[in-house]
Amino acid sequence: MIKILVDAMGGDNAPSVTVQGSVEALANDKELHLILTGRQAEIEAELSKFKYDKSRLEIVDCPDVIDMNDIPTEAIKRKQSSLIAAYWMLKKQDDIAALVTAGSTGATIVGGQLILGRIRGIKRPALCPAIPNSRGGVTLLCDCGANAECRPEMLCQFALLASAYAEVGFGIKTPKVGLLTNGTEEHKGDPLHQETYKYLSQMNGINFIGNIEGRDIMMGDCDVAVADGFSGNIALKSMEGCGKLVLGVMKKEFSSSLSSKIGYLFMRKAIGRMRGQLDFDKVGGALLLGLKKVVIKSHGSSKAATIAASIANAAAIYRGGLIQAVENKLEGVDWK
Repeated sequence: MIKILVDAMGGDNAPSVTVQGSVEALANDKELHLILTGRQAEIEAELSKFKYDKSRLEIVDCPDVIDMNDIPTEAIKRKQSSLIAAYWMLKKQDDIAALVTAGSTGATIVGGQLILGRIRGIKRPALCPAIPNSRGGVTLLCDCGANAECRPEMLCQFALLASAYAEVGFGIKTPKVGLLTNGTEEHKGDPLHQETYKYLSQMNGINFIGNIEGRDIMMGDCDVAVADGFSGNIALKSMEGCGKLVLGVMKKEFSSSLSSKIGYLFMRKAIGRMRGQLDFDKVGGALLLGLKKVVIKSHGSSKAATIAASIANAAAIYRGGLIQAVENKLEGVDWK
């Protein structure tokens, strides 16, 4: 059995969505054992709506919840929250493989560093979501919000971390790594990106293809897009907004007239395939790369399907041995 913790109180629609997603994940993978942390009475009330294997799910009662207005460092110290209880269990119990949360991003990052700890040699963890691309696969965006200010050595480590993730999590052999900046030419970008370009060009252990622009994340030929957290977060939110805009406009146009409705009937299957390709929810949350165990951070507004996908992703990453793969890459890299 693979034991995975779920922060049942994390997210805008918890615990209903987190509980439903957990039940779906259990049904999809018979090797899962889930531990839900949070307010037991509320969790049990939601669980009563579903049929599930009770032998593969347990609840750890926690009275508090860290909300988006809490200061992460203070909340970790003074609250007996579902997220922090999960982190301590993840740290202390060797048989627990991973944690999934849709709660506060700041608390997730701070708790990961202060409680769980980073892989030896890693300076900062990075959030790394999988972005659907035009090739029918995914491009890993690392970082998308954990580190607003970065140094060149941090971006180099992001390249290494995400390369290992691409290999282990998605079976991409020799993943192509691009540096996200404002142009593809070598001299483009601010001093941070110019210096990082030089280091990445000389760095062994990764397949660096040069600078990329924002459009290349979804439309280009790269598997990993390395970014500082500030730029990466803006890129991610822009892509999410663009996807919703496209789907919204299509829905409006196809219902605008009788001829449009008839046309939709002929194009329904193709539109469904396109909707699936633009669906960020099916990939699950972002992996918090660089920690000693697997931690998946889902969007606060995650649907049940997103939670289920995040749990499945966490199990797949654990099965693939990501942490060991990162440690092996660290040993083989000459940082110059």
